[in-house]
Amino acid sequence: MSLHHESKMLLVEKVLFLKSVSLFEFSPEYILAEIADIVKEIEVHTGQTIFKSGDIGDSMYIIMKGTVNIHKDEKSLTNLHENDFFGELSLLDTETRSASATAMSHCQLMKIDQADLYELMESRMEVTRAIIKTLCKRLRRQNEMSIRSAIQDSQGFNV
Repeated sequence: MSLHHESKMLLVEKVLFLKSVSLFEFSPEYILAEIADIVKEIEVHTGQTIFKSGDIGDSMYIIMKGTVNIHKDEKSLTNLHENDFFGELSLLDTETRSASATAMSHCQLMKIDQADLYELMESRMEVTRAIIKTLCKRLRRQNEMSIRSAIQDSQGFNV
């Protein structure tokens, strides 16, 4: 797979964009500036596979423009759009991808590589704390949604 790399945005534009992404919404601007420094901007064409289920995960992606379909084999799990992100667990561990990601339209993505983030985290503990805090908040929200869904299924009505 050949993803086209281009750097178009200024650092301040990257910081503002990262602030609009829920994963980083609670991170201070100076942390986002450090993260923006390691972000790679890539373009992906319609129909192009970004990664496949079973691939080793070593990066996450943030959608600046376009639509990405997350799917397992032929079953679509979700469509993601501008400001959505995917593959974020690969920032913390190098496990195989549980699903595939395919561009449904021409996409502009930000890519954060695990190795670059680890290097940044080693020198800036506050980056580590901010990312862990943000991932914990997201995990709590997912847990709450799972609990609500389980209650709805067991009671047969909305909570």
